[in-house]
Amino acid sequence: MKSRSRRSVPFPGASGDATVVKRAALSHGQAMGNTRNHPVFARWIGGLAAGLCVATASACGGGGGGEDPAPIISPTPSPQPSASPSPTGSASNWWRPARATSWQWQLSGTLNTRYDVAVYDIDLFTTDAATIAALHGQGRRVVCYFSAGSSEKGRPDDALIPSSDRGKVLSGWPDERWLKTDSATVRKVMAARLDLARAKGCDAVEPDNVDGYANDNGLGLTAAMQLDYNRFLASEAHARGLGVGLKNDTDQLALLQPAFDFAINEQCHEYDECGGYAVFLDAGKPVFVAEYADRYRTNSNGARDAMCAASRQQGLRTLVLPLALDDSYRFACD
Repeated sequence: MKSRSRRSVPFPGASGDATVVKRAALSHGQAMGNTRNHPVFARWIGGLAAGLCVATASACGGGGGGEDPAPIISPTPSPQPSASPSPTGSASNWWRPARATSWQWQLSGTLNTRYDVAVYDIDLFTTDAATIAALHGQGRRVVCYFSAGSSEKGRPDDALIPSSDRGKVLSGWPDERWLKTDSATVRKVMAARLDLARAKGCDAVEPDNVDGYANDNGLGLTAAMQLDYNRFLASEAHARGLGVGLKNDTDQLALLQPAFDFAINEQCHEYDECGGYAVFLDAGKPVFVAEYADRYRTNSNGARDAMCAASRQQGLRTLVLPLALDDSYRFACD
């Protein structure tokens, strides 16, 4: 199955981005800080750059698109802050959502924290630790999104991935390229992103684009390579006390279900793929679904009513959302 669009708003710094994606602000008026200026983030990116430069010189230059990235200067090491927020999980007892867990998914725009849901799925990089702590204070769990299978121009650690580890451009996403999933550098970058998720206090993570083998990736990725990489991501997340969700990759659901705590799918109703998620549901694991079709938004000829009835019967947690995932509208089948 081909990967489908997850968002329509470019990340800050991406080509063609006329406006910077707004930092989400809590509904009660507390503004979120700038992640790039946060001390936890500064130490993270500096340490990651230094570690990769020691491991391999090729990782210190050569971003995608033939452009030379700005030189990376490693800061003087500083002590880790004792007050950094951390998730409640441990390497042996991470958060595992129940099958009936409710959710909200928002990756851009002003974060709306007023939904009466158990879980918020938000962007790892553009959300700071204070926002995550505030959501925890409201009794919410937090899933943090990042792309594990593609490079993203505009992400602060993108320059650490050498051009040799980048494949073809993702269809519809000119600033993203498929990644070589067996690359030691790629895996080190993703492990560091998991470290960042833990440091910010995320309860779980949503690694995206983990089905490159099923797409025209230009790297020769195979199904076996994908299974190994996806299990690597799950194992590394669990080792940090983080839950982890399987994003799409519908052809490998049965093989990967034991390694993951929940699933996130886009448009399984639209493409008649929801049946495969029985392997998660039967194991008591939730399946979070997002649908984007306009007929579901407008409920044309009762399309949303019929889809939601099917969703409830199957035990899925389905939302009808804008492709931008900016909370401009939301319809829940719950």
